[in-house]
Amino acid sequence: MPNVSRHPTVTPAYTGRMSTSPIPALRLPDESLEPQVAYRFIHDELMLDGSSRLNLATFVTTWMDPEADRLMSETFDKNMIDKDEYPITAAIEQRCVCMVADLFHAEDLRDDDPSTGIGASTIGSSEAVMLAGLALKWRWRARIEAKHGKDAWKTRTPNLVMGSNVQVVWEKFARYFDVEPRYLPMAEDRYTITPEQVVDAVDEDTIGVVAILGTTYTGELEPVEEICAALDKLAASEPDRDVPVHVDAASGGFVVPFLNPDLVWDFRLPRVASINVSGHKYGLTYPGIGFVVWRNAAALPEELVFRVNYLGGDMPTFTLNFSRPGNQVVGQYYNFLRLGRDGYAQVMRALSETAQWLSHRLAGSGRFEVITDGSVLPVLAFKLIGDPGFTVFDISAGLREYGWQVPAYTMPADATDLAVLRIVVREGFSANLARAMYEDLEAVLAKLDRLKPGGFAVEEHFAH
Repeated sequence: MPNVSRHPTVTPAYTGRMSTSPIPALRLPDESLEPQVAYRFIHDELMLDGSSRLNLATFVTTWMDPEADRLMSETFDKNMIDKDEYPITAAIEQRCVCMVADLFHAEDLRDDDPSTGIGASTIGSSEAVMLAGLALKWRWRARIEAKHGKDAWKTRTPNLVMGSNVQVVWEKFARYFDVEPRYLPMAEDRYTITPEQVVDAVDEDTIGVVAILGTTYTGELEPVEEICAALDKLAASEPDRDVPVHVDAASGGFVVPFLNPDLVWDFRLPRVASINVSGHKYGLTYPGIGFVVWRNAAALPEELVFRVNYLGGDMPTFTLNFSRPGNQVVGQYYNFLRLGRDGYAQVMRALSETAQWLSHRLAGSGRFEVITDGSVLPVLAFKLIGDPGFTVFDISAGLREYGWQVPAYTMPADATDLAVLRIVVREGFSANLARAMYEDLEAVLAKLDRLKPGGFAVEEHFAH
C-alpha cells in the first residue's frame, strides 16, 4: 500500500477538470476549493484505506440500519453537554444509561425515575474505564481515611490488580492517575486470571480487581463469580483486604446477557461495584459510544460528580470529556428500541453460529488448533499446529492481499511464545463472506506451502 503520508502535497488526479495545482498536505492552503473538488481529493485518498467490512481485526461496528444512519446524520450538530438546549437528547442519554444498568441487574432502579440509573455515556470504554477507576480510587481513599485518619492515603500507594491481558487503557489509567498496576501473569495454556492469583495479589491498598468479560486476545470470559467468591472468603477472614471488583465488559457486555443469560457475572454479585461496556462493539452502534454504570448511588463517590452551571442549567456530570456530538447516543437508543432483548439475542445467536461454523472448518482442516470457537463471544482465536514452514504472520500478510484484515500477534506476558490469529465476527460479516474468507485462507495456505517462506512477515505484538 502506498505511503501517502510522506508526500508534502496532494496532487489532483483530474488535471484540467477540477484543479491543476497541488494542494499542500501539511499546512492550510492559501486559496479555497470548490466543495466538489475538496470532496474528491479526500474521497479518493480514503479509498486507500482497507475495507471496514473486511476488517476482521476490529470489534467496532461497521454497519447499521439505514434508518439509524439517517437519525445519526440528523443529530451530528447536537452537543451532548448542552442539556438545557437539547433536553430530549439528554433524556435519551439517561434512558440508555438506565437500560444498560437494568441489563446488568443494578440495584434501586425505578421505572418512574431515570435518575436511579447511576452511570454515564462515554465516547467508548476507554473513557468509561478511567471513570470507573477513579471511583475505585476515591472509595479506597475513603476507606483508608476511615481507618487511619484524615489524609492518611497521601502517604500510601494505591494499586490495581488485573491480568497482563487487559486492554492498554488500564495501563494508561494507572499511569495517569498514579496507581500501581499489579499485573497477574498468563501461562502457556491459560490466558485468563484465576481466583488464586487475585487473592495472593490484593492488600489493604488495592483499590479494586479488574475482571474481563471477553478478553481482547482470545475473547474468553474471566471467572468473575469465582473471583468474587474468593474475595468474599478473604474479606471474611481479613477485613483489611475487602476489595471491590470492576468488570471490564467492553466486548462481552452486550453478548453474554443474550447468549448466556444464566451466567452470573454482573451486579447480581454483591462484590461487583461497576461495569463498563462498549456500545460501538456488540452494542451494534457506530463509534464512539460506551457506558459505565455503578451498582447503586453509594458506589459512585459524590465528590466525583460535578454540578456545572452551563448556559443557564445546573447539570450533574461525571465525564472526562465535555463537548461531543449527541448522535452516538441517538444511534444506541435506536438499537435498543429497534432490537429489544429478542432482537439482540437473535443477532448474537446468528453471529455465534457464523463464528462456530468457521471454527469447525478451521479445526477440521488439520492445520489449526482453535483456542476459542465463537460459542461464548463471536470471536475466534487459533494457532498453527506444528511448524509448517511458515507462521501466522505470513498467513495474515497473505490474507491482506485478498483484502482481509486478520491480525496475528503474540500472547501477553508469560505466554509470548504463542502466536495466534484472531477473527471477530460482526454484523456485516455474513455466512457467505465467511465462506469466501475461508476459501481465500485455503488459497493463502496453498501458496505458502509452495513457497515455504519460513517467516517473511514481521512478527508483531498485539496492538489493542
